[in-house]
Amino acid sequence: MLQGKQAKVLLFIVCVILGTMLSTQFRSAEQARNTIAQERAENLVEKLKAAEKENRIMEEKVKKLEDKSGNETLAKEIQNLKSKAGELPMEGPGIKVTVDDSKVVHKPGENPNLYIIHDDDLLRLINELRAAGAEAICINKERLLDVSEIRCAGPTVSVNNNRFSPPYVIVAIGKPETLESALKLRGGVIETLKFWGISVEVEKSDKLTVPAFKGTRHYEFAKPQIKAEEGETK
Repeated sequence: MLQGKQAKVLLFIVCVILGTMLSTQFRSAEQARNTIAQERAENLVEKLKAAEKENRIMEEKVKKLEDKSGNETLAKEIQNLKSKAGELPMEGPGIKVTVDDSKVVHKPGENPNLYIIHDDDLLRLINELRAAGAEAICINKERLLDVSEIRCAGPTVSVNNNRFSPPYVIVAIGKPETLESALKLRGGVIETLKFWGISVEVEKSDKLTVPAFKGTRHYEFAKPQIKAEEGETK
């Protein structure tokens, strides 16, 4: 009888020990899983933080590039407008035309003014060059714009309110062959000038320079037109 009770007690103790061991192993396994999960979570958090930091850096770089691109575009547009307005010196192929008074001694009774260069002679040359596609023109290094004036001032010619005496040197940037042909047309401006002995020399060049406009422009009456918004009554 005693042996039976002892056997039951021993069995109970063994069951308790086995239960304790199983419980301990289960807790250990659970803790291990929790530890691994926590480590993985911490690792993911670190990776997320690193990715967010890298994204911020990339966004800043993109913004800088966009700003730089915008500034470059604006600078190019300003450069283009200044070029068209004559505010910048220009260079390129073209022709140089040197015009000088006639050395021919006029005959008695002839008008001596026929043998010297006048403002309208220079204007005819300039108009022919513009019609032939000249993109930038100057006379004696005075840039010609829409506001430029060429007029007689006694024995001299005034260009942009600066007086010059002959010879007059005209520089025009454009296609050299086209510019030269426009001036040398039969019955054209050069042929007419040479009839009176006026010297006209034309030189083609692959690289010429036309300076920027040095004068001032003032608009007292003309103002930019402001376009009406869509839907507004004009």
